[in-house]
Amino acid sequence: MPLNGLEGISYAYGLNHYTLDKPLKDLLKLYTQSKNDFTGLGKFVGKEVYESTYRVDLESLPRLIYWGAKGERVDYTWLDPYERYVVNELIMNYGVNRYPFDNGTWHDHYAGIYLIGDPGLSCILTITIQTAYALNKYAEGNLRDEYKNLVGLSNKLKLGATWFTETQGGSDLGANTTIAKRTEKKYLLNGYKYFSSGAGIADISLVSARPEKSKEGAKGLALYLLPRYNSKGELNYYIRRLKYKSGTNSVPTGEVELINSEADLIGKEEEGIYYIMEDLTVSRLANAIGAMGVARKAYLEALGFSRERSAFGKKIIEHPLMIRDLLDMEISIEGGLALTYKAINEFQNSINSRPPYTKEYHYARFLTHIAKNVTAELSSKITQLAMEAFGGIGFLNEFPIERWHREALITPIWEGTSNIQALDMLESMVKKKAHEVYLEDLKSLVNDSYDKEFTTKLLNKAVDILRSFSSLSPKEAEYNSKDFLRQQGHILSSILLNNLAKQTEDNIYDLISKQYYRVYVEKKELDMIDKYDEIISIHGSI
Repeated sequence: MPLNGLEGISYAYGLNHYTLDKPLKDLLKLYTQSKNDFTGLGKFVGKEVYESTYRVDLESLPRLIYWGAKGERVDYTWLDPYERYVVNELIMNYGVNRYPFDNGTWHDHYAGIYLIGDPGLSCILTITIQTAYALNKYAEGNLRDEYKNLVGLSNKLKLGATWFTETQGGSDLGANTTIAKRTEKKYLLNGYKYFSSGAGIADISLVSARPEKSKEGAKGLALYLLPRYNSKGELNYYIRRLKYKSGTNSVPTGEVELINSEADLIGKEEEGIYYIMEDLTVSRLANAIGAMGVARKAYLEALGFSRERSAFGKKIIEHPLMIRDLLDMEISIEGGLALTYKAINEFQNSINSRPPYTKEYHYARFLTHIAKNVTAELSSKITQLAMEAFGGIGFLNEFPIERWHREALITPIWEGTSNIQALDMLESMVKKKAHEVYLEDLKSLVNDSYDKEFTTKLLNKAVDILRSFSSLSPKEAEYNSKDFLRQQGHILSSILLNNLAKQTEDNIYDLISKQYYRVYVEKKELDMIDKYDEIISIHGSI
């Protein structure tokens, strides 16, 4: 009897998720000249990662262990052994977290997050690389060297975490009440972190806290590194409980109680909120690319099913309405992917900027807020359509397709809700004039596009929308900021796809660009187009 995996219930399982994804490969070639090859990772995520995350979600949730065999508090989280193996392989063997620090860029790292797809598993890698990012950039001496253990540059793998959220404030970090008291050698933290992903598996964690006698609000926060054990080798904090969630079950999320917990200051006290916001940019980009990764997994399931399922005398992929749905999904994925990689590229270009930052950094932030919101909305829509393609069995949790829609629903919430992204985008415009850099960049993209007449029309529309938005009162601007964000994001996606058509000499992207614009900017139905088969087969890749 064969030892089967998910072959009988999944159409994405067993595929190489990198080799079949031409849009991803084209974007990597555009931004990195395809220096790194993800063929091995694509195979690994299509089988071992896919099955591991399916198993965890269905029957092997993380479990909090409070007490050791000798009666002592241990407060660690047990993970499924298959998941532990996968995490180790992704960091140590496939180097997903290593690229920005060694022989690669952030484009490469985020390609890994996209290919993994599962938000919970990706979260473990993201909070770990966020910790590494802050240490590498702002810590000093031995403290800085810890980043190597988080990204696979040493033989001693450690996991990181970012614990900023408190129950009384949520995304309002200025409401944080955790206090940091300075001693001769360390800081002692006292407080309560409410949504702490990585609770019980993190070796070291980034924690926001308010130094004694610091100013009120977000600017009074500093950033600290919190080890799992204190200088005496004892538990440095306690985990109250783990959360039960609708999805993202591969990462344990809990509540952490800090009681005289030892920590080290990172950088300067007065710059803590800036470091935190930089770290949030890292995870918001992960959220955006992860949303598209979830959508791609759901699409592969729907495409495979539609090719095999028959209804009314023919395969359902032969029915015009199914063709329309598949076109809608694929065009949406390619638009969201292009938008996200543009934001990643601007982040990469501003990576050395420090407080008070350059205009390039503020532009990267501006694009990150846009990409985070737009991709979250796209992912929720795409996964719902994919789930619907399966009919009734799409609602059964024994099949992988159902999970992808649940996983997509976290993406508008994690790392700041859509309202927070709109507010932060607005702040980057009002205080940092990020939109001015945006307009100049749009002009450059239009000049290098496949169909300049078409993209010039988009540029003019973006300018008109910006001019109208700028005339609003502060209250009206906030009220309409989410619509403005969405409009600019979709216009930019359309231009980027058209630009990609020229860079790759693949006029299919020109067609996709115009259909994306038709659906998301003009709010019209998709055209019936001749090259639908090439598009829905991911440019003939599958």
